[in-house]
Amino acid sequence: MARDTIFDTKATTAEKFEFNERVAEVFDDMLDRSVPFYKQVIAMTAEIFGRALLAGDAVYDLGCSTGTTLLYLARMLESRDLKFIGVDNSRAMLDKALRKAAMFSMADRILFIEQDITRADFSGAGGVILNYTLQFIKPSVRPGFLKAINNGLRPGGVLILSEKVVNRDKEYNGQFLASYHQYKKRRGYSELEIANKREALENVLIPLSIQENMDMLLQAGFSRTTTFFQWFNFVSILACK
Repeated sequence: MARDTIFDTKATTAEKFEFNERVAEVFDDMLDRSVPFYKQVIAMTAEIFGRALLAGDAVYDLGCSTGTTLLYLARMLESRDLKFIGVDNSRAMLDKALRKAAMFSMADRILFIEQDITRADFSGAGGVILNYTLQFIKPSVRPGFLKAINNGLRPGGVLILSEKVVNRDKEYNGQFLASYHQYKKRRGYSELEIANKREALENVLIPLSIQENMDMLLQAGFSRTTTFFQWFNFVSILACK
């Protein structure tokens, strides 16, 4: 796994974050060191889908990046007769996903599609995954996008939504951000890298509060929502049609 050193020089401070070839090459390491309990959330998703999905269901990972989540689900839910589809608009990410699928002999089990996820067709899906993806979509577009996902899911279908969030209590929000800062330092990122990436993501990654995400899901037509994981300013939500 290539190590993420993209933001280790001052020369990168003016750059805005993009899912380009340079990021795709180190993305797995970036997720592993930047998203707390990333692998555990995927494992929990497999448990949820194991209970909620029906034979023949299609599972869509919207913003699938390098395919890590779908590769794990395809392996853990191998006996469930499911279809796995990854959608992403980054060719570089999908190229790496295809290489990984071939490496693990899963190329015939997972379909990868290059497309804007807000325009994807997932009619009749049993499960949809939006892991750390909605936060990169313009806030004005999110309500309609979630409504389209709800409309596309079959009755009883589920959405897994994982996001970085803000806390409307300024004191708690500051504490949670400080904890996240320390987490990244423990994972080997320098102060310079942390500061550079924060600047690169400004106005690119726009987080909302847990309540705002919950309200959007209910307004989009989901009948039930609940959090199933939280670590300071990271949360995973289960929504059922």
